[in-house]
Amino acid sequence: MAASGTATLPDEYRALTQGCALLDRSERGKLALTGPDAVEFLNGQVTNELADLQPGEGRYAAFLTHKGKMLGDLRILATDDELLLDTERVALQALFDMIRRFKVGYDVELHKRTLETGLVSLIGPASRAIAEGAFHARNPLPTHEHEHAQMGAVRMIATDVGIDVLCDAAATTGVMDVLAKTGAVPISDEVAEIVRVERGTPRYGIDLDESTIPQEAGLNERAVSFTKGCYVGQETVARLFYKGKPNRVLRGLRLSEPVPAGAELLLGDRVVGTLTSSILSPTFGPIGLALVRVAAQPPATLAVAGSEACATLVELPFG
Repeated sequence: MAASGTATLPDEYRALTQGCALLDRSERGKLALTGPDAVEFLNGQVTNELADLQPGEGRYAAFLTHKGKMLGDLRILATDDELLLDTERVALQALFDMIRRFKVGYDVELHKRTLETGLVSLIGPASRAIAEGAFHARNPLPTHEHEHAQMGAVRMIATDVGIDVLCDAAATTGVMDVLAKTGAVPISDEVAEIVRVERGTPRYGIDLDESTIPQEAGLNERAVSFTKGCYVGQETVARLFYKGKPNRVLRGLRLSEPVPAGAELLLGDRVVGTLTSSILSPTFGPIGLALVRVAAQPPATLAVAGSEACATLVELPFG
């Protein structure tokens, strides 16, 4: 992404890192589960513990194949009467199919919400203040905690980088207008990707796919419970955690020059990974993310196939 060529990037990047940036993420896949067995059912399908989930709380989790490979990741929010789910759009069909296939025998109803619900992200250190000013609501503090704000009829959700706002799809433009008037700076998804990569946060469909085991991507701590009951793919995930080591690990790469995503990374003559995210950061210069085989360890320098560039491995996040 040639972000530095965008004339508005300095203001947009400043909002991301020092103020509050505003991004429409309504295209994310959204579903809801209702019924008395909703929590019990979903708890048997995803990697994180849901049995103790209370209204107003949320969890991040992955859903897997029986071999422990990721079909996607999702955020799960509990309200008084339903579980709200949102995932990358590329993983929505797999999530829908998984629920529809395995909910047989449970008192659970599945509802589509992607087109009916808008999702707006506030990113940056001033996000909570902007949200409070716009909707006159107490800001939730822990990540994934959420509350319904009567002013604006929105649900505000704490994230690791700010606040997400859920609303009716028809109200999305109005919600964004209110937030912009309160001080949020609209940005593009391409610019938001800069901070995601700087923070070393992998994204399903870009850095992660059906070949990825959660531990390889560094997701165990925030997405996987090792004390809950059985779930799909648990055996592989637990065996790797307790008895083995992943063959690949998510790494940051400092690039000698901008390199497009998709380039192979070489340790000597051996391909040890593929560059999956590549951005030009105003703070760090050209950087990227990749799942790299453990034969290559920071601060090793890798060659980039088909290029004169090189890539130095670093621990995440960048800084």
